[in-house]
Formats: sequence, C-alpha cells, structure tokens
Amino acid sequence: FSFNFYKLLSFSYASHIRKYIVLDKSLFDEGVGKKKKLIFTDTVFCCPWSRCCGGGDFRPRTVWLGHPEKREQRYPRNVINNQKYNFFTFLPGVLFNQFKYFFNLYFLLLACSQFVNELRLGALYTYWVPLGFVLIITIVREAVEEMRCFLRDKEVNSQIYSKLSTRGEPLFPPIKHFFFVGIIVENRTLTSITSLEDGDPPVNESLSIENTLWASTVIASGTVVGVVIYTGKELRSVMNTSNPRHKIGLFDLEVNCLTKILFGALVVVSLVMVALQHFAGRWYLQIFRFLLLFSNIVPISLRVNLDMGKMVFSWMIKKDSKIPGTVVRASTFPEQLGRISYLLTDKTGTLTQNEMVFRRLHLGTVAYGMDSMDEVQSHVFSAYTQVFPRIPYLQASRGPGAPKVRKTISSRVHEAVKAIALVHNVTPVYESNGVTDQAEAEMHYEDTCRVYQASSPDEVSLVQWTESVGLTLVGRDQSSMQLRTPSGQILNFTILQIFPFTYESKRMGIIVRDESTGEITFYMKGADVMMAGIVQYNDWLEEECGNMAREGLRVLVVAKKSLTEEQYQDFEARYVQAKLSVHDRSLKVATVIESLEMEMELLCLTGVEDQLQADVRPTLEILRNAGIKVWMLTGDKLETATCTAKNAHLVTRNQDIHVFRPVTTRSEAHLELNAFRRKHDCALVISGDSLEVCLKYYEYEFMELACQSPAVVCCRCAPTQKAQIVRLLQERTGKLTCAVGDGGNDVSMIQEADCGVGVEGKEGKQASLAADFSITQFKHLGRLLMVHGRNSYKRSAALSQFVIHRSLCISTMQAVFSSVFYFASVPLYQGFLIIGYSTIYTMFPVFSLVLDKDVKSEVAMLYPELYKDLLKGRPLSFKTFLIWVLISIYQGNIIMYGALLLFESEFVHIVAISFTSLILTELLMVALTVQTWHWLMIVAELLSLACYIASLVFLHEFIDVYFIATLSFVWKVTAITLVSCLPLYILKYLRRRFSPPSYSKLTS
Repeated sequence: FSFNFYKLLSFSYASHIRKYIVLDKSLFDEGVGKKKKLIFTDTVFCCPWSRCCGGGDFRPRTVWLGHPEKREQRYPRNVINNQKYNFFTFLPGVLFNQFKYFFNLYFLLLACSQFVNELRLGALYTYWVPLGFVLIITIVREAVEEMRCFLRDKEVNSQIYSKLSTRGEPLFPPIKHFFFVGIIVENRTLTSITSLEDGDPPVNESLSIENTLWASTVIASGTVVGVVIYTGKELRSVMNTSNPRHKIGLFDLEVNCLTKILFGALVVVSLVMVALQHFAGRWYLQIFRFLLLFSNIVPISLRVNLDMGKMVFSWMIKKDSKIPGTVVRASTFPEQLGRISYLLTDKTGTLTQNEMVFRRLHLGTVAYGMDSMDEVQSHVFSAYTQVFPRIPYLQASRGPGAPKVRKTISSRVHEAVKAIALVHNVTPVYESNGVTDQAEAEMHYEDTCRVYQASSPDEVSLVQWTESVGLTLVGRDQSSMQLRTPSGQILNFTILQIFPFTYESKRMGIIVRDESTGEITFYMKGADVMMAGIVQYNDWLEEECGNMAREGLRVLVVAKKSLTEEQYQDFEARYVQAKLSVHDRSLKVATVIESLEMEMELLCLTGVEDQLQADVRPTLEILRNAGIKVWMLTGDKLETATCTAKNAHLVTRNQDIHVFRPVTTRSEAHLELNAFRRKHDCALVISGDSLEVCLKYYEYEFMELACQSPAVVCCRCAPTQKAQIVRLLQERTGKLTCAVGDGGNDVSMIQEADCGVGVEGKEGKQASLAADFSITQFKHLGRLLMVHGRNSYKRSAALSQFVIHRSLCISTMQAVFSSVFYFASVPLYQGFLIIGYSTIYTMFPVFSLVLDKDVKSEVAMLYPELYKDLLKGRPLSFKTFLIWVLISIYQGNIIMYGALLLFESEFVHIVAISFTSLILTELLMVALTVQTWHWLMIVAELLSLACYIASLVFLHEFIDVYFIATLSFVWKVTAITLVSCLPLYILKYLRRRFSPPSYSKLTS
C-alpha cells in the first residue's frame, strides 16, 4: 500500500467496513517529496486461522505503508460474499443437494439401470429425458439465484470513489473501495504508530478508540487521513455472524417422507408380483424388472412441478403491488411462510422507525411535555435578552464557601437547554438548496441549508429540540462549537476534551470553554444507572427515570461541573500521561476521567421516543390472531424494551408482565423460574445475562415455560444469543420459526431461522442481503404470511398430492394389467405415451393448481384465524395422503377393468380405451379440485385436451386411429370416465353440504 502524495489524503470507504484507524494529518503535511514509512503495530490481533486450528495465540500485526513486499502474511480481500457456491463448486454442489433427496437418487439409479440389457423395459429416453428435465430446471433456477446474488455483491464490492480537489474536481482517477486492511476490535487498542524518516528520530504516537471511525461514518467537516487494519472475513460484523446454512423446507422433508412410503409400496408390490409367480426362474431379475415397471409409483415429475411452483409463488410475491419492494432471495421454500409458529423480531429499526422525537424535559420540580414547550422557549428567550446581562467576574468571585443562591426556574431551564446543546457529537452540515450555495450557506449559517449529522439519532433529536426552543447549533469542528441565541448572537465555545460514549461506560462527556466568559465547564449525559452515582444526592432521579421509562421514553441524565483553570490544567496533564501509557492504558484513562465524575450538578432528564413503524400494532394483532407467538429480541435496556412491547401492543392490556429478576447463580434461577411458573397467561421479560444463566442450568424448564407464554421480550441480547434462542425454539418445539431484523447484529438470527426476513432500514442492507425474504416495512409481513405464505403452502400441498395421484393411477392400471396377464413384467404403455402422460397431456392442468385459492386476499387478511388451521399441517398429512392413495387405486381399477371388460378383440383397443379414459379422468379431477377458477386454468384444460386429440394422428403405433373414431369407442370411454369420477363429485358435494370447511363459510 504505497503513498505517492503527501498532502492530506482522504480514504473513501464502504458501509460494510467496520472500523478505521485515523492517523494524524501532520504525519503527511511535513514537506512534499520526503518519503515516509509508517508502521502500525497491533499487539492484540488474534489470527482467525490459528484460532480455528486450536492455537488462538495473540499475534502482533505490522502494516507497512509504502513497502507491501515486507508484509509477513496475506490478508483477506475487502469484499462481501453471500453466494453459496463458486465457479468450481456450483455444479457438484447443486447435484449433491439434489441427489441427497431420496427420490432423485432413486431415479438416477433407475435411469442408469436401463444400460443393463436384462433390465431394459423400453427406450432410454423414457427414463433419461424426465430426469434430465428435472436437473436442468433445478440447475437453471440455482444459477439464476447465484447470478443475482453475485450481481448484488458486485454492486457493493465495485463502488467507485474519486479523490476530489478543493474545487470539487477529480484530482486522481476513480479508485475502487478495496482496502488491504480492516477493523479493530472494540475493547482492544493499537500499541503505537511509528513515523520513520531518513535521518529523523522515530516518533511514537498512541492510538485509541478516539482515533476510530465507525461503519457508515460521514465526514461532516474537514478531511481525514486513515488506514484500514482489518477487512473481509476479519471484520467484527462478519465474525459475529455464523456461516449461512443450506436451508431445507419442512414441506420438502414431508414430501421426501411420502416418497419413501411410496417406494416402500413399490417394493412390496414388486415382491408380491414375484411371489405370485412362485419365485420361478431368475426371480431376482424379475424383482428389478417390476421395480422398473412400477417406478411411476414414485413420481419423478413431483420435484420439477414443486420447483416450478415455487418460482411462480416467488414471482407473485415480488409482483404484489400491496407489498412494494419485497424481494425473494431464496425461492426454494416460499411455502414455509404459511406455517410459522414463532416470530422473533428485533426492536430498533424493525418495530420502531429509529427516528427519535423529543417528548419530555424534567427538572425535578417541574416537567415540560410537548404541549408546554412554548414555556421552555420563553425561558430561553428571556435568558438571552435580559436588560442587565450577567457579569462573569461576579460569579467567578463566589468561592466554594459562598452561600448557594436558589436558582429561578428560568435559569434552570436555560442551563439545561445549554447543556443539551453542548454535550453531544452532532455536527451541522450545510448543503446547497438550489438558491444558496454551500459556501455561502456555511458562512451565514442558513437554517434552510443545515443538516445535522451524528452517529446516533438520539443526539440529533436532542439538538433539533434545542433549535426549536431557541438555542441553535450552527457550527462545529474538531476544536470549537458555535451556538446561536434567539437574538441572533453567536456563542463560541472551545472544545477542550471529548469523552465519547461506549457500551461499557454508557455515558459521554465534554469539557468546553466559553470564549465570552472564560468559564470551563464539564458536561456529561448518560444512562440513569451510571449517572445515579455521579450526580449529587437527590430524591427524585430514580423515581422519575422509572416513570418516564414506563411511558416508553429513552431517558438520559444530564449533569455539569464547573472547573477552574488550575483544576483543568491538572486534569489535562494526568489525562495526557495516561493516554501515552503502554500498559493498561484504557484503565488508567478511565481512572483519570472518573476523578472528574464526582458530585456533579444534576441539571435535567430528557425523554425521547422511538416512533413505531407504520401499522405495527395491527400487524402484531394479525399475527397473534393467526396463532403466531411473537418474541422480541433487542439489545436495548429492560425498561425501554418493556415500554416498546406495551406501546406496540405486543403485550395486550389484559396481560400481566413478569419481569425476570437478575440472576447469577443456579439457586436464584431456580427460585425465579418457580415464581414465573405460578403465573398464567403472563408475558415474560428477561435480560440477556439472566437468560444465559437459565439456559446453562435449566434449559429445558425455561424453554417449556417460555413457549407457554403469550409473548417474550429478551433485552440486552447479543447477536449470538439471538441465534441461540432461535435454535433452541426449533429443537424444543419442532415448530417453524421466522426471524425479522434490519441490522448486521440480526444476521445470525435471520440465517438460523427457518425463514429469515430482512427489513431494509437505516442500518444498511446487511440484514436484507442475508435474509431469505426482504421487505421494506414491518407491516408487509402480515400480507407476506397471511396471503402469500398461506396460498403457497395450500397450493404446494394440492399440487404434490395431485402429482402423486396422477402417478398412482397409472401404476394401479399397470398392476391390474400385469396381474390379469399372468404377472408378466410387460409395460402397458410404451414410448411417447408414458412420457406424454405426465407432460403435454396433463402437465398444464395440474400445474395450473398454483393459481387456485380458497379465499380472496382481503378475506385472508381480515380473518387471520384461517392461518391457524395450517399450523397443524392438515393440507399435506398422512390422512390426506391416504385419501388420495385410495382415490388413485379406485380410479385405476375402474379404468383398467372397464377397458378389459369393454374391449372387443385387439390389444390396441385396451390401450386406446384405457389411456383416453385416464387422460379425461385427470382433466376432470383437476376441475373437481379447483376452488376458484382462473382463466388460465380453462385454457390449460382445453389446450391439453386439444394436444391429445391432435397427437392421436401420430400415435398409430400404439393406438388404433380408426377405432377411436367409432361410436363404440366414445360411449365406452364416457361410461368408464363417469364411473371413475362421478362418485367423487357426489362425495365432495355431500361433504361441503354437511361438513363445510372453515373458509367456505366466509366465501358464501
């Protein structure tokens, strides 16, 4: 990685790069033409390959800038890859995934057996063409999905960036966003950065979390010189996610089970046929011949029909105008959406919009809500428009022993608003609005051109609120901040120190100097649990924080501390010394900062609300009425998660909530589980730490109680815990799970679930790219499950049963034919008849069942209880399978015995009568099965009949063309067809008349 220029260099970066190490620009500004060697040493890097091999030793990493030949190891490329296969593994992988299914392997062996002369029953193409057709359809479908995935990855991996000059012109040719190095682990730090120059002594500067740019960071002002240390597979977000597993739908497993039963029936029938021959002669060869003869019992067309049906279902989902933007990334199991029992959802960005709105300012003795913000505005206005402005030296002259003066409400409000306007990491950015250009807008602080940028939407909402009450953040850079008062005066503050928010500290602070007065103030805001021990004693903080949290508000405690110049200089000296420490740097820095965090003055509480996504409440109600249990897994704190659950009506008004107390030992977990067991119809709220303890000692008992609960909220959940919960639900209940999320921390959960749904939100597309289905809003999930999931499952069940019926009919006829003719292993139909039967003669009507529906989509959404019937798996069960087997045996016997009784003298008449009756029976059975006619179904029926009639001219080898034109043929075929179908029509009418299904009551 070589630098050929030494002016300020800005690195562009993609959203999936996790972290960056930022270098001091002075390293590059000292003279043009002097080549530098920069060495970055990370003493805590652990090689992932050594960890996999069991070593796990921490190894230093040295990155040589300008000397790539000196690197000691290769680093992963900075690319994302969501593909299941590569160029070399695609064909072997697809074939393996196909032939691991029992009946696909069976048909491969079947087709190969035709190369043995003793086992050959007909032309090779009668076995190889259907198998080849199935494989081609599968390979093409997988290739299309892999190509789409490749193009999506390529779009991200090939984003082009340009280095721009100060005039906005390209200074260098566009470069791709590839980097040679990538992320830093949060709680580990780089040891040093060494700048070497010919003849100059080495200069060491330490790097810490403050020198890190996070993913999706926007440079609001100025430029940054940086280098990336970790990329690709070494990203934290990648290491946090598990490898995507190859998901197999439950429906496919059930169909695979049914085909095994059919294979067992095939073996039994073959053995019976040979046994009735008294095992004469080469009976073992006869067994194989009968296995081939009755091979239609296991339908080869079943897999291709189901795969093509899934492609149609996926197309319908993508084309649904009521759920725009929905993408099906895994078209192999859309019917899974119709059998979901547990829905596990993230909170922020999924149920909520991740858009914060300021709702409450609490000063202890008085609180201001949305309806009283005009009072806050008037207090701020009066503070900056007093006739006698405050005199700084009078305040400064008050010593520590001076008596305290009780502050007025106006001054307290002003101090609180001022603190909120200063303690943040928000940067105002000015953009051209078409009337005013960017430079002019930035110079005059144009309100219409200003946009606030920050890493957290909470901070933006707070700064926007201070602007609404009169104190506006108009400018900021690394060392200063500017506020504008209601009167238009600009207040300048010098930023002396910033202590950023971290997960461990749960607070952030800033030390600023007011340029007009010289006052130095330390402001801090953070979570109530951390700030309670930092602020001065009070009797209202804990109570009011709890009250605001119960209202669904995110609460921050704001405090301040005035510092003298001597106090700050002493602190700065100790702080700089701690930052230069090589050993235990983080601990020493934290200790120095904590020396300031004592006896701070409590100013106020702020409450912001994360707004719910559109129609979250009705969607959750639909899911609940459909029999789906919803679990919310979030990283937020317990109070906020509980309030969101109430606000979204995840927990209904008449349900109690059991908050699982924090447990750390086995005995505590046992007592708390017993307390929860005594409650009925009660929602559970539990933290990630307590969940870990329960799963360690009482996994079975906890999962049993949790599954009985109407709703579960897990807060403070790590990404791996989310995936673990999904896995436990699958193992303990055997039910299908669906996981919904929008961020990178939800990827593991999404990939582990039976159905993963990604929501395209503000946290990027990482979740949606890794998911099986991608939606734009949470409310679309209701229609995705209630309409498309339900239809896909019912249609797939009907299609599979009909394909099995079609194969069993002809196999029953073959069995009757062989038994009548002395158990001979001679095929009834040969050549094109056997191929045409399952293709051009019956394929279109049977496949048109993918357009069938029992109720309209509006009815399915209005009555989600219809979805509950599918959870028992009744559309495709052993009962329905047995019914269709009996129907097939009945119709096959009627058609074959009818043809044997009514034929005249020649064998070809038996073929003509039985085959024509079989085709007509199949077409009529499709009509019997259809519940709502579509015009394409009628076209399919007529087209198939026309194809059969037209093909009779070319089938003179198998059928007597002159015989089928006689009246005798017509009445015999009509009689046989009526006897095979009419009783079933009568039974269907009686059943609908006396025992109608639930959906028929809604359609009538």
